[in-house]
Amino acid sequence: MPADARAGFVALIGVPNAGKSTLLNSLVGTKVSIVSRKVQTTRALIRGIVMEGASQIVLVDTPGIFAPKRRLDRAMVHSAWGGAADADAVCLLVDARKGVDEEVEAVLGRLAEVKRRRFLILNKIDLIPRERLLALAADLNGRLPFAETFMISALNGDGVADLRRALAGLMPPGPWLYPEDQVSDAPLRMLAAEITREKIYDRLHEELPYRSTVETDQWQVRADGSVRIEQTIFVERESQRSIVLGKGGRTIKAIGQAARVEIAEAAEATVHLFLHVKVRENWADDPARYREMGLEFPRG
Repeated sequence: MPADARAGFVALIGVPNAGKSTLLNSLVGTKVSIVSRKVQTTRALIRGIVMEGASQIVLVDTPGIFAPKRRLDRAMVHSAWGGAADADAVCLLVDARKGVDEEVEAVLGRLAEVKRRRFLILNKIDLIPRERLLALAADLNGRLPFAETFMISALNGDGVADLRRALAGLMPPGPWLYPEDQVSDAPLRMLAAEITREKIYDRLHEELPYRSTVETDQWQVRADGSVRIEQTIFVERESQRSIVLGKGGRTIKAIGQAARVEIAEAAEATVHLFLHVKVRENWADDPARYREMGLEFPRG
């Protein structure tokens, strides 16, 4: 570890689909958080670890902040603001195409109470004219002053290297918090479950409601170095179970094949993946499911 080592935490916050998970993966340089067209995909705090020079940046990808209606929603929003309060700096990510809407205004109001250095990141800049970008940056800084504004495209990487260097310079002096080659603090069991959930959303974006979840039940390293993994997909109704299984089991097979490839890459081992689908009505009211997702169970 260098004598001038630095380390700290940066929280990425924003409304659903602002691009936080895509940015996290881009900054880390590999996949540590799932990405989906479906809103509110990220549920728990996912930490990605970035090395830039002598600095270690621990990025906290928070769930999208929105008006919570159900217990699971409240747990996710609570988790997001908790991540912001505990960080050394907070980055607000805004979809530049959408600009300032009611959801962004609500986040700005709450962010004003967070006594941390604040940075504004305008994402998807490749999709709008520069004049609109400059006007949006001025508007947002007029509503809430930010220490610095960055304009990026998380998807194609524009501006991401500049952002990474700036965040590295923010980190307080101190020893690194994780080994130099570690990219996330999420256990492989959790990442594997998240990868399968992403593949479910990819395959069943329109058909399956948002409230489904995946748990890794078994992770067995075999004598030949391969890994046998058993996972359970929980849905709320029998009709949803039929959708996930598909005719003749075709859908679940396709989901499993796609997930197995990415899990094997993350585990750096041959993976044998077995998926089961179970109906558990009102699983979103079960405290055990929240512990599995790393969320605090909201009472009441």
